[in-house]
Amino acid sequence: VPARVRDMAKILLNYVPVYAMLPLGVVTDDNNFENQDDIKRQLYKLKEAEVDGVMVDVWWGIIEAKGPKQYNWNAYRSLFQVIKDCGLKVQAIMSFHQCGGNVGDAVNVPLPHWVLQVGDTNPDIFYTNRRGTRNKEYLTIGVDNEAIIGGRTPVQIYSDYMKSFRQSMSDFLDAGVIVDIEVGLGPAGELRYPSYPQNQGWSYPGIGEFQCYDKYLKEDFKKAATEAGHPEWELPANAGQYNDRPEATEFFRNNGTYLTESGKFFLTWYSNKLLIHGDQILEEANTAFCGCKVKVAAKVSGIHWWYNDESHAAEVTAGYYNLKDRDGYRPIARMLSRHYGVLDFTCLEMKDYEQPGYAKSAPQELVKQVLSGSWRESIEVAGENALPRYDPNAYDQMLLNARPNGVNRDGPPKLKMYGLTYLRLCNQLLDGGNFGTFKTFVRKMHADQEYCPNPENYGRHITPLEQSKPKIPLQVLLEATKPMEPFPFDNETDMKV
Repeated sequence: VPARVRDMAKILLNYVPVYAMLPLGVVTDDNNFENQDDIKRQLYKLKEAEVDGVMVDVWWGIIEAKGPKQYNWNAYRSLFQVIKDCGLKVQAIMSFHQCGGNVGDAVNVPLPHWVLQVGDTNPDIFYTNRRGTRNKEYLTIGVDNEAIIGGRTPVQIYSDYMKSFRQSMSDFLDAGVIVDIEVGLGPAGELRYPSYPQNQGWSYPGIGEFQCYDKYLKEDFKKAATEAGHPEWELPANAGQYNDRPEATEFFRNNGTYLTESGKFFLTWYSNKLLIHGDQILEEANTAFCGCKVKVAAKVSGIHWWYNDESHAAEVTAGYYNLKDRDGYRPIARMLSRHYGVLDFTCLEMKDYEQPGYAKSAPQELVKQVLSGSWRESIEVAGENALPRYDPNAYDQMLLNARPNGVNRDGPPKLKMYGLTYLRLCNQLLDGGNFGTFKTFVRKMHADQEYCPNPENYGRHITPLEQSKPKIPLQVLLEATKPMEPFPFDNETDMKV
């Protein structure tokens, strides 16, 4: 083998695939794939930029709209066929949440009407804050195993949906067109509580609110406190409102309630509910897609504001119990490891200095912590930018996070992300100047190599998905809360745009 070919093969091991998120409404809310010619044109542009594939929300509220188990996948089948014809791969999101009400939501897709109808008579199926405001973005994890929706539990409903997707899309799965299944585990598809809803008046950098005041989670907490020998403990009543600062609340201020025995008990319970929820639904996903050549993934939200406050208040209300002396993310990575899962993280494009000082925000440190923790648990990490950006600064930051110690000319780099999904495909991205910069970015993500259709060549061996490994006991998951120093990251990428 000529030396040049050998060297290229080594450099190719630094290749990180790039996907682009499709527009939210690519399949309309009434389940039609309308602007086929427009989308085709955009997809061919992506192909010209040597992008590896696209990510698309597969909305529960669209597919099962007509009634329980009445699935209609036709529009998505047409879409996937067009994507396949363009030579691109698909990351499919099982979107069990509502579209609308979050940053950047230009489209409105509620949960299926027959689910919302149950909420008319039993509003406790929705996440609820202390004042009793309901949130219809995603069913509360309090009802995961309650057979209250036409005799099925939400976990069964999600499972049936994924099995139906597998059946209907088996040709695309077998052909290797669909490569990742991201399982929606909460609002915006993220494994978190809807603690900072814009449609309830939250604005950046408010600390958000705990969302565990539906009757199911209230009862669950009461039971847990009683079993712990403290029947008198209550859910927090002093944690403030959406737009408070930590120091304005008794709960989060210096030496606040969050540091007391009852505060720690509550936060452990609140964050554990999320771990158990993710674990249970990912096990259903592995069962549904067992034998397919796909990876399952779970998305974790990049809540970077108040990261530099002792309380980490915004992370904590979202269910990430992350403090200086307690890692709130590594247990999630450890849980994912039993499902051979990928952790998908956001805010990869952000730099600390871009954030206002009063928000005590530290996206770079947060990304370092979450990526390092996941690699320590031997799982793959993928990620995306949180907000649309077209500038070299943002691209360079994403490149740095994708290969924190740069390219290794002699083989695989020490650290490398599994893939990066760019938010989002739109006409502005495909404009002259922006598109040129984006093309350069994709090239640099690929370590200056041409598009590589065969993942084996960049060191990714795709094996059929296996059943989840045996359950990891909660106390073993929680051993991963022990803080560890993040891996050292270079100050800048060696593959600048």
